[in-house]
Amino acid sequence: MALTHRAPQRLLIVGGGIAGLSAALALHRARPELRTTLLEQAPEFSEIGAGLQLGPNAVRVLRDWGLAEALAQVAAFPQRLMVRRVADGATLGTLELGAAVQRRYGAPYATVHRADLHALLLHALQQQPGVALYTGQAVQRLQVHGDGVRALGADEQSWEADAALVADGVWSRLRVQLLGDGAPQFSGHVAYRGLLPMDAVPVALARDAVVAWLGPRLHGVHYPVRGGQWLNAVLVIEGPMPSGDTPGWDHAAPRALLLQTLQQVHPDLGAIVEAMPKWRQWPLFGRAPMRGPHEHAQGRVGLLGDAAHPMRPYLAQGAAMALEDAWTLARLLPAAPQPIDWPAVLRRWAEARWARNARVQARSRRNGVIFHATGLLRWGRDAALALLGRRLLDQPWLYAGPPQPGAAGLQAG
Repeated sequence: MALTHRAPQRLLIVGGGIAGLSAALALHRARPELRTTLLEQAPEFSEIGAGLQLGPNAVRVLRDWGLAEALAQVAAFPQRLMVRRVADGATLGTLELGAAVQRRYGAPYATVHRADLHALLLHALQQQPGVALYTGQAVQRLQVHGDGVRALGADEQSWEADAALVADGVWSRLRVQLLGDGAPQFSGHVAYRGLLPMDAVPVALARDAVVAWLGPRLHGVHYPVRGGQWLNAVLVIEGPMPSGDTPGWDHAAPRALLLQTLQQVHPDLGAIVEAMPKWRQWPLFGRAPMRGPHEHAQGRVGLLGDAAHPMRPYLAQGAAMALEDAWTLARLLPAAPQPIDWPAVLRRWAEARWARNARVQARSRRNGVIFHATGLLRWGRDAALALLGRRLLDQPWLYAGPPQPGAAGLQAG
């Protein structure tokens, strides 16, 4: 009897940031026979930005992918979370991290430079056969036909695949093409980020903690990265778009403006502002929380990471949700038949992910209001933290994840 050989299925991923690399790695681990093409529009693989926080839900995903040791080489593992008031430096609440989080959730709380996380994902992916990585390839449009997807680039370039994952960030043109919901909107908040060598950090500041500063219409966060050798600091201030700015991520920040804005802050926070050699500013853009699974998947096309659900930074879960997106999709693939029924898999994945992502988006927006509170709301926030600090700062619904997706119905037959 003659044997029938099926051609390997082809997967196209648009975007080579944390979300795209995570998806390529997770799916290839789940179905090694996949032939994956990843297209990044930048001339080289890189990641801008500064630090990010990885709750135990995110660290658990990286550990599942065999990256725990690689993460340990570049991350820091803070011992506590402290919440302080901008005006007088009072400690409003504390949550033990370190061993306490490890015991409670089975994984630690980590802080890492964004470029280091990107680099370790890229290195892991480069070791996988069957994954082709290309830079300098900007996808302009996707065409979906009965049994596949065609991506169209500049100069009549095209790529064919059985399915496509869109991971090209908050400014995704492909999302707008698929959903028709227009460009992301300015949030009214501007983030200022900087990195300071730990030996230049003022002595009075905690070096092994995530410290959040809450004040009227602003807040700050600082924590160690790169094995504790550097301090990452972020200030988020309400206000208009910076004069003459254009939408995007990375712009030089006028240091004098920061110093003027923060004249009335506690000296511990002011010392960081003065010691930082340079600041970069990011006007924060985003979208409303997801409204349904259709914003995650359309037939043979899936949206993940910031292309699907851009997160405000007030829950520190943007990177974590991108990792969870990839992990969840990969968990569905082993149960799928060969050839993979991509519309069915992506539909089940979207149903499993959209509500959690929408909840994180909504909580992040709510936290922004609470962090920046004035008047009676600020008084209530401070009183609640004083009475219920640990219960308010811990997030079991979040840190115990990601939840397992249901794969029933995907099997052949």
